[in-house]
Amino acid sequence: MKAAVLKGIENLDYCDFPAPVPGKNDMVIKIRACSVCGTDVKTYRHGHRFIRYPRILGHELAGEVAETGSGVKSFSAGDRVQVAAAIPCGKCFSCVKNIETMCENLQVVSCHYHGGFAEYMLVPEFFISSGCVNKIPENLSWEEAALAEPLACVINGLERSSFREGESILIIGSGPMGCFHSQMSVQMGAEKVFICDTDVERLRTAGFTKASAYINPCTENAEQVIRESNSGRLADHVMVVSGSAAPGIRPLELVAPRGTVNLFGGYKEDQLEGSPEMIQHGERRLVGSYGSSPGHNRQALSALSLGKINGKDYISRRFPLSGIMEAIYSTEKRQGLKNMILF
Repeated sequence: MKAAVLKGIENLDYCDFPAPVPGKNDMVIKIRACSVCGTDVKTYRHGHRFIRYPRILGHELAGEVAETGSGVKSFSAGDRVQVAAAIPCGKCFSCVKNIETMCENLQVVSCHYHGGFAEYMLVPEFFISSGCVNKIPENLSWEEAALAEPLACVINGLERSSFREGESILIIGSGPMGCFHSQMSVQMGAEKVFICDTDVERLRTAGFTKASAYINPCTENAEQVIRESNSGRLADHVMVVSGSAAPGIRPLELVAPRGTVNLFGGYKEDQLEGSPEMIQHGERRLVGSYGSSPGHNRQALSALSLGKINGKDYISRRFPLSGIMEAIYSTEKRQGLKNMILF
């Protein structure tokens, strides 16, 4: 089969690769769509703490069951499926406590196992038994279903922030994950949603999310905009989707007392200056969120299927697998929202 194989840092080879063969309780899926994630770009440029080379990248994927082992009873050839990217063991302390994103033995598609930038992908037995393989609703296309994985991470992030109906939220970063956060917050009954970014084109693109305001901190005072639109209050939640989207913005200065700052997508060191005093005196919470659970993936597929999120709004460009490098470069340059590899 053809695959895009990462053989080392900045060494991605579109080449022939042995096709997977399922064991008795495994199955093989034919990849139909796999979107390019910012993590794919980072792994290409800098590696990943979990990766072992050579490795096929791509973890936002949807495909069709091509072959099943004789022991697989819950899926059949021809089934349309989405596969979660993070596979918990189901046995460790965190898994038993239903904190699967913190699994002590977490396995990751495209790091521990080959991913979706290939014609076929092996789905091992424990992917199935852990609930990480989900049948795609009939009304969703392959492309839309592939977006379930990043949307699942957003659902986890809002859950970690304890976001509630009637609250306000500031989203730092207006790329695809920022847009997902905006739309999901609106769907959850947000009173006000603010998106902040220095990238004018991305702010313009995010207009479809129906946020309350789109803030460019280079030309506007973020605190002033938020207070004027939010009855004099700061935001109840600040989601740092991209630490580099708004340099100089300090999230803890923009979150209301007893509010939450979530370091969802990284941060710059200076963004947390003065944090201990502000956390103590304002009883603010500083949290992180990492990946998603199998359950979050099911919730994401449901949200897409019910039309709460229109996946078509996110797909900017489509590439064949042979165009993987162009797709990675386009993603790195922040062109559009989601670049999709189609088969």
